Amino acid sequence: MVLAPPGGAVAGVDVRGAAPGTRETDLLAPTATVQRVHAITLSGGSAFGLDAASGVMARLERDGEGFPVPGAVVPIVPAAVVFDLGRGGDPAVRPTAATGAAAYDAAHDGPVPQGSVGAGTGAVSGGLRGGIGTASAVLGTGATVAALVVLNSAGSGVDPRTGELLGARSGLPGEFPADLPAPAARARIAELYAAHAPSPGTATTLVVVATDATLDKAGCTRLATTAHDGLARAIHPVHTIRDGDCAFALATGTGPAPDPDATYLLQAVAADVTARAVAHALLAADAAPDRPSYGSLLTGGP
Repeated sequence: MVLAPPGGAVAGVDVRGAAPGTRETDLLAPTATVQRVHAITLSGGSAFGLDAASGVMARLERDGEGFPVPGAVVPIVPAAVVFDLGRGGDPAVRPTAATGAAAYDAAHDGPVPQGSVGAGTGAVSGGLRGGIGTASAVLGTGATVAALVVLNSAGSGVDPRTGELLGARSGLPGEFPADLPAPAARARIAELYAAHAPSPGTATTLVVVATDATLDKAGCTRLATTAHDGLARAIHPVHTIRDGDCAFALATGTGPAPDPDATYLLQAVAADVTARAVAHALLAADAAPDRPSYGSLLTGGP
């Protein structure tokens, strides 16, 4: 999965999980020289999947996008991966540079597919299927903030006592179904969570929060930090020894720089949209033969 804003964007990152798989994140520190990134790549395949970013770099170089150096450009493409090896059958099947190039070629500015697709194809979460989720909000200032989540967590996004999606507590009116799973399904959720505890280093949730407001790298880093607050609301437990949780933030700068009050609101809403995106990932995921989805249990499926 590739996010490639035209002309690049200011970016920040906050890595909280104990088992991350990342590339080029040091460049996003506010003290580092590079001010803009040209794409963010999210992938499966554990550390092998970081190779997908090389294909994205090749495409950006072809298109003349990158950090200018004498006689060339060097595209800046931070990346992060989730662990899903073997969940499609063969652990040797994983993303490559060609996969990243294909994802770049397929990128568009329309709605993002959600559920068990892209980097979330093999994702699981607390014993259920995970996947891709998105959510957004428009602030009273006119600024937009949105989140894309790849949910592949050791912890659960469901309250085992009620069957409620934890992230739905940050939802907008009518955004999430009011019906909760039947008591038998709630017991099944708790059973699946206990039976599928992952080994260390075999989970991870990735987030990209993006805004059209103008922020510097420090502001983007703080935005990424607040995205982790959204994960903490929507997944329990989170940021564990089994996870490599990583949040990126992008600011395209097509809107004005927010004043302090608007910055406060932007950060608060970044946590909200991240929590909502986690809930949408669970709702949109497809059931698999060996693992149900939240949606299948909600409707009385296996």
